[in-house]
Amino acid sequence: MSDPAPTVRPLPRGRHHLSREQVVASQRERILVAMGEAMTEGGYVGTPVAAVLKRAGVSRETFYELFRSKEDCFSAAFDRASGLLAAKLQAVIADHADADAPTRMDRILTAYFDHMIDDPAAARLFLVEVYAVGPAAIEARMALQQRFVEVVASMLGAQSDEQRFACATLAAAIGALVTGKIAADELDSLHGLKDQLLDLARRSGTLYGNAFAG
Repeated sequence: MSDPAPTVRPLPRGRHHLSREQVVASQRERILVAMGEAMTEGGYVGTPVAAVLKRAGVSRETFYELFRSKEDCFSAAFDRASGLLAAKLQAVIADHADADAPTRMDRILTAYFDHMIDDPAAARLFLVEVYAVGPAAIEARMALQQRFVEVVASMLGAQSDEQRFACATLAAAIGALVTGKIAADELDSLHGLKDQLLDLARRSGTLYGNAFAG
């Protein structure tokens, strides 16, 4: 399993040597992390700004200097969470570019599931709570899903339109399965999906791509 997501700590009290930009960046990061953590208890609808402020250790004035609204804060937290996941997957893809298809798929799925387990608040934010926010958030979620489709298509060697469509359906199925596990607080069972998905890819022949052909 990868290292747990880092905890963002408040700035030390009293005098310090941080610039105004560093202070603001720290406050913003704490708010974004707190947004995800607070929603694990009350969901997006049931999480008031006050709950985020308490977790982040910032004032209401500071919050509204950085974000227009709770929805604006959620959008920024979504971008942060999805960006961290994308960076992790891209690093794994680059590190295993020359590996065979089963190894590459194994490493990518392991990194994906590890990320969910290590940062469940962020996972819940962009896979579960996003649907309660509104059309703009759902549009961002669909854009994230499309990027995941590209990861799956590359992983399985999709070339034709038919193979890419099959990869899109597989990515949607993976997303639905993972979302269900997160919503049910069954994160520990995520890795059980990996072997099943690998077996599915092996048995699929060239349905999803040419990586497992022959």
